[in-house]
Amino acid sequence: MPVSRRRAAAALTALPLALTGAPAALAHGPGRPRRPGRGGTVYIAGDSTAAPKTADAAPEAGWGMALHAFLGRTWTVANHAVNGRSSKSFHDEGRLAPILEAIAPGDLLLVQFGHNDEKTDDPARGTDPHTTYRDYLRRYLDGARERGARPVLLTPVERRRFDTGGHAKPTHGEYPAAMRALAAAERVPLIDIQAASLAAWDRLGPDGTLELFLHLAPGEHPDHPAGKQDNTHFRPRGAIEVARMVARGLKKHGLPHPNAVRRLDDAVPETAVAWPAA
Repeated sequence: MPVSRRRAAAALTALPLALTGAPAALAHGPGRPRRPGRGGTVYIAGDSTAAPKTADAAPEAGWGMALHAFLGRTWTVANHAVNGRSSKSFHDEGRLAPILEAIAPGDLLLVQFGHNDEKTDDPARGTDPHTTYRDYLRRYLDGARERGARPVLLTPVERRRFDTGGHAKPTHGEYPAAMRALAAAERVPLIDIQAASLAAWDRLGPDGTLELFLHLAPGEHPDHPAGKQDNTHFRPRGAIEVARMVARGLKKHGLPHPNAVRRLDDAVPETAVAWPAA
C-alpha cells in the first residue's frame, strides 16, 4: 500500500540508524593545533548529492547544505562537494588541494563518492570499486591524516529506486562494500549512508519518498516550470534527513567530539537550507 503523506511525515522522525562506522570555512591553516572541544571545521568532499546549490537550482539541495543544523555553534561546515564529480575527477581537477591547504588538526574531512565513480564509460570519472576507487579514496585519507585532521568515509546515499513490490532497491553495486572494506583496513570511521538511506526509503515507500527527492509538478516552482522527476537529488526535506543520518553517524563515533552534534531528534525547518545567488 502507498505510504500517505501523513505516515511519511511520521516515519521521518524514526529514520533507521543503520550507521556503522553552509557558511564559508574559517581559515585555521595547517599545523595550527586547536584545543579539543573548541570548535573547528567539517570539510565535505563529494558529489552533487552533498554539494551546495545556487538559487537558480532551487529547490534542489545537497545534504551538505543542511549539516550545520546538527552541529554546535563553534563548528563550521566547508562544503567543497561539486556536481558530477567522482573520487578520481575531484582529485584530478585539483579540488582536494585547497581542502588540504586549509584543513587543521582537529578538523574533519567527510568523503562521499560513488555515484559518478560508477560511470566507467567515462575515463575522467569512472573507477573500479576494488582498485582505483580505493586507491583514490586513500589520497583523501592520507592527506587529512598528514595534517592532523580526521577523515571519515561515507558510503554513497541511495537513489530512489523501488521494485514491483514497493521495496527500495540498492543501486551502487560493489562500491559501498569496497568503501566498507577500505574503512576497516585503514581503521577510519565509516558512516554507512547507503545502508541507512536504503532502509529509510524502504520504510517510506514510493509515495513517501516523493517529498524528499526533487519531484515537482509542472508549475510548482518557477525555476522548473515544466516540472521535474529526479530520483537522485533532494528537495530541502530530503537534504535535511540525509544530513541527519550523517550527524547520527558522527555522534556514534564521538565526532567531532562527544558534545558537538545536536538536535538529532528535533524537527528542522526547511528554512535551514539557503541558496546563495547564482
